[in-house]
Amino acid sequence: MHSAMLRLAGGLGLVAQGALWLAGGGLVAMTVIIGGQVFYRYVLNDSIVWSEPAAVILMGWFIFLGAAVGIREGYHLSFDVLLYLVSERVKLALYTVSDLVVAGFGAGMVWFGWDLMASASGVKLPSLGVSGAVDFMPLVAGGVLMVLFSLERVARRAAGLPTARFGETEAEG
Repeated sequence: MHSAMLRLAGGLGLVAQGALWLAGGGLVAMTVIIGGQVFYRYVLNDSIVWSEPAAVILMGWFIFLGAAVGIREGYHLSFDVLLYLVSERVKLALYTVSDLVVAGFGAGMVWFGWDLMASASGVKLPSLGVSGAVDFMPLVAGGVLMVLFSLERVARRAAGLPTARFGETEAEG
């Protein structure tokens, strides 16, 4: 089980790295688009009609992909005051509860994001010429990754492997 978990973690590490690269690329692309819009508006006295919706869609991608990777790496928000008062075993149990709650939240993102995609699929975004479902794709993709990465953390913990760069690995070491 230990070697299988390490192989799975390696594969999910590649997925996380790819998501992070896509998020970074989206951030750069959004910055270029908004910079271009500012130049067109204030220098050329013109406008790029598709710049705002494209930038908002890109923002959704880099926020949700980045958030999912943050969950995998242990950077998500948490209240850790209680963790200073409990034993190591209780800490690990609380970490597991936290990861399961995050997985549930990610599942909700997938479920309700899919509903939003379905309801907007018949609408066409006029400035981009694409389906309105595109607006909600980052919500679903980010939710899928949050579920995967949260469950990976639970599985790694069960196998006795470290799960994060900060916090929990110090407790396990």
